[in-house]
Amino acid sequence: MTHEFPLLDTLASPADLRALPKTTLRQVADEVRAFLTHSVSISGGHFAAGLGTVELTVALHYVFNTPVDQLVWDVGHQAYPHKILTGRKDRMTSIRTLGGVSAFPARDESEYDAFGVGHSSTSISAALGMAIAAQLRGEDTKMVAIIGDGSITGGMAFEAMNHAGDVNANLLVILNDNEMSISPPVGAMNNYLTRVLSSKFYSSVKKESKKALSGMPSVWELARKAEEHVKGMIVPGTLFEELGFNYFGPIDGHDLDILVSTLENLKDLTGPIFLHVVTKKGKGYAPAEKDPLAYHGVPAFDPSKDYLPKSAPSPHPSYTEVFGRWLCDMAAKDDRLLGITPAMREGSGLVEFSQKFPKRYFDVAIAEQHAVTLAAGQACQGAKPVVAIYSTFLQRGYDQLIHDVALQNLDVLFALDRAGLVGPDGPTHAGAFDFSYLRCIPNLLIMAPADENECRQMLTTGFHHNGPAAVRYPRGKGPGVAVQAELTALDIGKGEIRHHGGRIAILAWGAMLAPALEAGKQLGATVANMRFVKPFDEALVLELAKSHDVLVTVEENVIAGGVGSGIATFLQAQKILMPVLNLGLPDYFVEQGSREQLLSLVGLDTNGIVEAIEGFCA
Repeated sequence: MTHEFPLLDTLASPADLRALPKTTLRQVADEVRAFLTHSVSISGGHFAAGLGTVELTVALHYVFNTPVDQLVWDVGHQAYPHKILTGRKDRMTSIRTLGGVSAFPARDESEYDAFGVGHSSTSISAALGMAIAAQLRGEDTKMVAIIGDGSITGGMAFEAMNHAGDVNANLLVILNDNEMSISPPVGAMNNYLTRVLSSKFYSSVKKESKKALSGMPSVWELARKAEEHVKGMIVPGTLFEELGFNYFGPIDGHDLDILVSTLENLKDLTGPIFLHVVTKKGKGYAPAEKDPLAYHGVPAFDPSKDYLPKSAPSPHPSYTEVFGRWLCDMAAKDDRLLGITPAMREGSGLVEFSQKFPKRYFDVAIAEQHAVTLAAGQACQGAKPVVAIYSTFLQRGYDQLIHDVALQNLDVLFALDRAGLVGPDGPTHAGAFDFSYLRCIPNLLIMAPADENECRQMLTTGFHHNGPAAVRYPRGKGPGVAVQAELTALDIGKGEIRHHGGRIAILAWGAMLAPALEAGKQLGATVANMRFVKPFDEALVLELAKSHDVLVTVEENVIAGGVGSGIATFLQAQKILMPVLNLGLPDYFVEQGSREQLLSLVGLDTNGIVEAIEGFCA
C-alpha cells in the first residue's frame, strides 16, 4: 500500500503551515490523521488521543506563532500530531524506541516542546509560570495549556487555575473534552455564541460598559449578575468564571473554521481565558472511535482491519494480572477489602474487581494525593484498603503516605505496579526511586517479589500485616512460575538462599533475582532472594557476611538511598568491614527503549552483573 501526503510533505515547520491559505487546512488535517494512523501502525504507541486532537493541533499552530508562542501539552498522549507538524514527521516510526522520538513532549528534543510532561495535570501550572515570567520581561508571548478532561480532575490543575485568576496572567487554557458527561451537545448555536462572546466587539462593549456602570455600583452589579445568569443558561462555564477565567465554549473541536476563528479572537484578549473544546477520541479511524480505550496505546497493527492484533493466550500471567486475580480472591474471603485506583483501572488490573465488587471499588480520577488519604480514612473505620498505583505516580502522594498513613500506622496496602524500568514510556514512567523514598519511612513494610507466585504471597502478607505495607513489582511478565491458589503469607523479614557458592554472595531483590542467579552460577557465587526491603533479613546478611569475602547487592532501584546502601550501613553498625558492591540504577534518568535494552544499558542483566563483579573483585 502506498502512502502519499502531498501537502504534509511540504511542511517542514509550523511556519510553513501558517503560509498556507485557510482553505487548505482541512486537507492538512486529513493528511496528518492519515499519517498518524500509518506511523503508529508501524511503531505502535499512543493512538486514540492523538486522532482526537488533529484539528485542534493544526489550528493552534496556524493561529499562534510557535515556537515564540508556547504550547504546553498535558500528559502528551495527545501530542503526536504536534510532533508530526514540528519537524519530527520522518522520525515518527522511531517513537518510544532507544534513541528515537520521545513518547511525550521533551524540551531537549524540540524547541516546540515548551515543557516536558509525562505525569498529568501539570500543564496549567507550567504555562502560568511561563506567562508570569514573560510578562515580567515585558514580552507579549502567548502561553497556551492544552489539558484533557481526565487531567483536569487532578487537584493541581485547579490550584493553578485559582492562582491564574488571582494574578490575572495572560494565559489561555484549552480543555480538550472528549468524555465529560457534563458537556452539552455541541452544535451551531453553541459555536455561534462562542464566536460572538470571543469577538473583539463583544469584549470592547463589555469593557466600556464596565467603565460606564462602575460609577453606579448597584446598576453594575445587576448587569454583572444578568450576564452571569444568561451565560450560565447557555454555557457550562460558571465554575471557571468563578476561578477568574473568561470562559468560552463549548465548540466543536473538529470544525477547523470554528477553531481558527475562535482562536484568532482569543489571541488578542488579555487575562486568563478558558476555551472548552469538545473532541472525539479516535476521530477518523472507526475502530478507535468505537473503542478508544482499546486503542489508547497499541502495538504495531494492520490499519486496514477493524481489530487490534490479539496475542496468543499465555499460561503465565503478568504481574498486573496476578494482582488483579489476588484482589478478587482476597475480596471474596474478606469483605473489609476495598480497592482504590487513581484513574488506572485497566492499567493496574482492577477491571474484574470493579465488576465483581462495584460497591467496594473506588476510582478517584487523577488524584493520587486524595487516593492515599481516602485509604487512610477508610482504614480508620476498620476497612482494609488496597491502593493500586504505579510506582512513579505514588511519588505524587508522598506527603500523604508519610503523614496520613505511616505516621498513624494505618492498615493500607499499596500495590506498586511498573516498578523499576518500564521501557518505551521512558523516565517519566519509570519506578526508579521507590525503594529509596519508601525505605526511610517508619512503620512501613516493603516487599519485592522475584516471581509471580511470590507476588501473590506478598500481597497476602501485606494485607494481613498490622500497619502499612507496599508490594512493588515490575511491568510485564515474570519468570513463569506457577501461581498457587492458596492465599499464603510469608514470614516477614525472611529471605532465602537460592544458590550456594563460594567467596562471593549476591543479595538480590525482586526481578533482579533471575539475572543474579544466572550470574551467580557463572561465578560460583551464593545467591540470596532477599524478598524484603524493610525489614530485610539481618540474620541472613550476617550469616553471608561471615561466610563470604565479598557481598554484592542487586536492585532495580537507584543506588542512592536504595536497599544496598541500607545493607552497607547495617554492616558498618555491626563493625563488619568487608568489600560491598552495590549494583542498581545509575544517577541519571534512563532513556526509553525496551526493558531488556535498558537493563543491558545500565548493567543489570546477567552479563552486566558478571562484568561488574569480576571488575570489582579484580
